[in-house]
Amino acid sequence: MSVTPGADGVLVDRYDRVARDLRVSLTDKCNLRCTYCMPAEGLPWLAGPELLTDEEVVRLVRVAVERLGVTEVRFTGGEPLIRPGLVGIVTAVAALTPRPRVSLTTNGIGLDRLAPALRAAGLDRVNVSLDTLDPGRFLRLTRRPRLDAVLAGLAGAAAAGLSPVKINSVLMRGVNEDEAPALLRFAVDHDYQLRIIEQMPLDAQHGWDRDTMVTAEEILTSLRTAFDLSPDPTERGAAPAETWLVDGGPARVGVIASVTRPFCGDCDRTRLTADGQVRACLFATEESDLRAALRAGADDDEVARRWRTAMWGKRAGHGIDDPTFLQPTRPMSAIGG
Repeated sequence: MSVTPGADGVLVDRYDRVARDLRVSLTDKCNLRCTYCMPAEGLPWLAGPELLTDEEVVRLVRVAVERLGVTEVRFTGGEPLIRPGLVGIVTAVAALTPRPRVSLTTNGIGLDRLAPALRAAGLDRVNVSLDTLDPGRFLRLTRRPRLDAVLAGLAGAAAAGLSPVKINSVLMRGVNEDEAPALLRFAVDHDYQLRIIEQMPLDAQHGWDRDTMVTAEEILTSLRTAFDLSPDPTERGAAPAETWLVDGGPARVGVIASVTRPFCGDCDRTRLTADGQVRACLFATEESDLRAALRAGADDDEVARRWRTAMWGKRAGHGIDDPTFLQPTRPMSAIGG
C-alpha cells in the first residue's frame, strides 16, 4: 500500500490504483430527458460563469496528461455535442504530448453532422447511448422523438472512422428489459460494439431501487436466448466491461456490472466536472475544486498537487452494498459519465 500521494507524479491512491483515464464533463445540459437520469422539466443548470471555459478545460487536461500520467481522455456531459467549443477542445487535447487517446460519450443527436470535423480534430472513437430500437419506447424513455437522429449519428460516426463505435444501453425492468437480443443483433449487423450497463443510483430523482434493477446475470441469460456467448480471452485490465465473444467472434458484447460485480479494485479513472471539480469516484460524495485554484492564479504545479491529493483520498469501493451508502447529490448528468 502506498504511503504518500503521487510521489512520482501519477494519480495514485492509498490502494496503489493509478488513474490514467480522465473523464471530462463539458456541460450538465442535455437535449434529451431520459427517465432514469432527469425529470421531464430538466434540472437547474450550471450558470455560465460556473462552467470551465474552453481554455480552462484544455489547461486542466494538459496538466493531467503532461504531469499526472493520464493517457486516456473521454469527453462527456450532459451532452457534450451541445458544447459550442467542442471541436476546438478536441483539437487542442489531441495535440498534447504525449498524445492521449481521445473519445466521446454522446446521445448521438447531431453526431452525423459533427463526426467528420471531430475526426479531423483528432477524436479517436465514440460511445453512443441507445436503450431501445423501438420509436415509441424511445419517446417514453427520453421524452423526445429523436430515435432516427441517434441512428443517423451512429452511422455518421462509423462513416467518419470513429471506430470502434460503441453503443451504451441501460435495461430497465418493465420498460426495455426484453431488448437485449435485438440490440445485440443490431450492433453485430452494423459492426458496432454493444455495452449493456446495469442501472446505477445516479438519477436526479433518487428513485433507483436495486430490487427492480436488471442484473448482469439476467442480461446474459437474455442474450443467450439468441446467441452463443463465450468468455473473451482478451485481458480485461481496468476496462469496466466484462466482454464475451458472440457466436465464436469476432463480434463482442460487454456487460458493465457496476452494482452486482463491482470492479473498483481495478479502477483507473479520475473525473472532472463541467464546473471544475475533481471526483475520485463516480459515487463520491466529496469533490476538490480546481476551478477556484485556476482562477486564483495557481500554477500548474499547484494544480497537479491538488489533483494528486484529491485522488489520494479515493475510497476502496463505491459502497453500494453498504447499508450506510448515500447516493451522490449530483446526478449523472452533472457528474459526467
